[in-house]
Amino acid sequence: MILTDTHTHLYSKEFDDDRTMLIEKAIQSGVSRLFIPNVDTESIPGLFQVVKQFPENCFPMIGLHPCSVNARYQQELQVMDYWLTKRSFVAIGEIGIDLYWDKTYMTQQLDAFRMQIQLAQKHHLPYIIHCRNAFSEVMQVIRQHHNFCSRAIFHCFSGSPSQAQEVVEAGNFKLGIGGVVTFKNSGLDKVVEAIDLKHLVLETDAPYLAPIPHRGKRNEPAYLLLIAQKIAEIKNISVEEVAAVTTQNSIDVFGI
Repeated sequence: MILTDTHTHLYSKEFDDDRTMLIEKAIQSGVSRLFIPNVDTESIPGLFQVVKQFPENCFPMIGLHPCSVNARYQQELQVMDYWLTKRSFVAIGEIGIDLYWDKTYMTQQLDAFRMQIQLAQKHHLPYIIHCRNAFSEVMQVIRQHHNFCSRAIFHCFSGSPSQAQEVVEAGNFKLGIGGVVTFKNSGLDKVVEAIDLKHLVLETDAPYLAPIPHRGKRNEPAYLLLIAQKIAEIKNISVEEVAAVTTQNSIDVFGI
């Protein structure tokens, strides 16, 4: 059984003391495909180091996270564009709009999101969408800039079943399902129940959003199995089927 974690921040400082052990543990647990999103220029060296250490299992993305967008966002994007000419990446991400913490740079967030979708299209790469308290804003940008051949993942999807349906009908999108699906009253179980498995991929967003029974603690890729088990329970299918279909979905997105 091969499980794919489509979103894990393995370069995070939270893993500095035991990163190698945790990655090896994940691989031994069947979570052997680990996709790592970038958030800003400062996280690039750590990203490269993890990928260098585990080149068969860890795959890099590059992008500017909306919470990292500030007055210097264009300079940050120039760095991303530079690296895209120097080495291979599997996606642009994570990118998008976050209006939960701060709306100060909302205009810049919108511009950075548009520019990075165009960057993904320029380099024929999928992109990973961060959307928090900004569903209508994100969908408006997507409708303006997404094209028929673009592939994307709505990372850590937290919307309603109707919003999920809107996403899958809008283009070649997958919904990233993480630890929140195990939370009581999260509502994400209703999304998983309503949406065909062919539209879903698994993710941990480690070190964040650990599933039950680890909620509130540091998340790690090995916990992806708990997410797969919950989805299997909701859909009344085997964990093996969840693993097989969601891994194939990740291959369809990333091309590997």
